[in-house]
Amino acid sequence: MLHVDNLQAYYGKSHVLHGVDLTVKRGEIVSLLGRNGVGRSTTAKAIMGLVDCTGSVEFNGRDLTQLKTHEIAHLGLGYVPESRDIFPTLTVEENLRLGVKGRRVGKWTFEQTYQLFPSLRQRARTEAGVLSGGEQQMLTLARTMMGDPELIIIDEPTEGLAPLIVAMVSQFLQRLRQRGVSVLLIEQKLTIALQISQRIYVMGHGHMVFEGTPEDLKANNLIRQEWLEV
Repeated sequence: MLHVDNLQAYYGKSHVLHGVDLTVKRGEIVSLLGRNGVGRSTTAKAIMGLVDCTGSVEFNGRDLTQLKTHEIAHLGLGYVPESRDIFPTLTVEENLRLGVKGRRVGKWTFEQTYQLFPSLRQRARTEAGVLSGGEQQMLTLARTMMGDPELIIIDEPTEGLAPLIVAMVSQFLQRLRQRGVSVLLIEQKLTIALQISQRIYVMGHGHMVFEGTPEDLKANNLIRQEWLEV
């Protein structure tokens, strides 16, 4: 579904990504792990057309490198940034409505969203800016799903959240896979990645240093010690 080949990305004159290769298949959860500053978020932004890049990025056989971000989104690729980026003065329901893309409407409904995140139903008329951090994370995940993406890129969804909310996010991602939605998860928590992923990439200094199954990573002490553990 998503195929990235020799991706090079830049911030001004800074060369951040050095030939990144990445694949996500249909109905698969793929985790991208690594320490802060190695280029994981930049990879997501490059795929979504938010930073200058060269190389090949294909989604369902379509080249994305010359498209604008909103055009990429309308092809069925969702993106949840680390910053969450809710609209604080709009209500929960108004935020969700902003996620709907006209020609993709119909498969993911408000009712389905509220079934997955009951607290959002209770806060539907509440301004998003007063929600807790966990509720805001639920909202930004749900808002992205209102656009009915085939693949969703999620950057650090569990950062700073309580264990109960982390478990809810994990369950949400597994339900997405059950519905046939592919997930590229950028995460620091190794435990979650090992639990829910079909494949894992580890990034170090702008390039991939590991690709394999969770079992492969568990068995590779050297990669974990050198590129993941503090």
